[in-house]
Amino acid sequence: MKLEQLNFHHLFYFWRVAKLGHLTRAAEELHTSQSAVSAQIRQLEERLGEDLFTREGRRLVLTDTGQLVLAYADNIFGLGQEMLGRLQGRSAGITRLRVGSVATLSRNYQENWIRPLMTDPGVVLTLESGHLEGLIARLLQHQLDVVLANETVPADPDRPLHCRFLGSQSISVVGPASRWGSQSLRIPEDLDGVDIALPGPRNALRAQFDALCTSAGVTPRLRAEVDDMAMLRLIARDSGWLTVLPEVVVQDELKAGLLVTVGHSTALQERFFAITTPQRHRMALLDNLMARAPA
Repeated sequence: MKLEQLNFHHLFYFWRVAKLGHLTRAAEELHTSQSAVSAQIRQLEERLGEDLFTREGRRLVLTDTGQLVLAYADNIFGLGQEMLGRLQGRSAGITRLRVGSVATLSRNYQENWIRPLMTDPGVVLTLESGHLEGLIARLLQHQLDVVLANETVPADPDRPLHCRFLGSQSISVVGPASRWGSQSLRIPEDLDGVDIALPGPRNALRAQFDALCTSAGVTPRLRAEVDDMAMLRLIARDSGWLTVLPEVVVQDELKAGLLVTVGHSTALQERFFAITTPQRHRMALLDNLMARAPA
């Protein structure tokens, strides 16, 4: 079989069925009948000379060949999506940057990172948040250009990713100025029995903090554990408890004097990473953002 004999329409139908795992759902998405989708896949199998699916009850399961074809289809149609994303607005002189950010990352940090682009009328920003794995899946499908995270991703030859260190910052314990004033606490020694709000268990900071308290034999009184940094900011501002977080999350409240920093620990650090895929056509504005000196 030669390349000019490969029907990319058939391949696209196969790709959607493989990704959705169901003929009916793929047919609904493609606005066609289930029999039409089956016929397209059958023609592709005939051209390739191998089966792409086997049936297990009502389930369609990829064969080894199907897995191989899916890997190539992901690249082919993923690059097509990347091309359309890049071309969108290009005729009007606009560059679109699609940024994903993990839910546990400070929105203030994200804003500070993209700030150099916010005054550029030729840039349109698309900002999404979610869990790391979901964002990485969208990145690999070329639906995002970069993912900002506060943890790295393990190396995987089947999932090529570039993970660039952007910088780090110390973590603080903050509290309402009306209660804590100019007090200074030793962290974690002075936190035993103190009401406290913490990042949720999925946050890398939480593991650091719990280990620090355990090693010191200290048990704060946990009042809230919050994954979303925007919500943790509200808790810090309105609860009256102490809160463990990066100061960038509450930079406005600290500046306004609503909150004060009551303690730091050099053992607590949040690290920031920009995760990208290998790209044939790099974006200069994204490269410039990532090349800025680590914070």
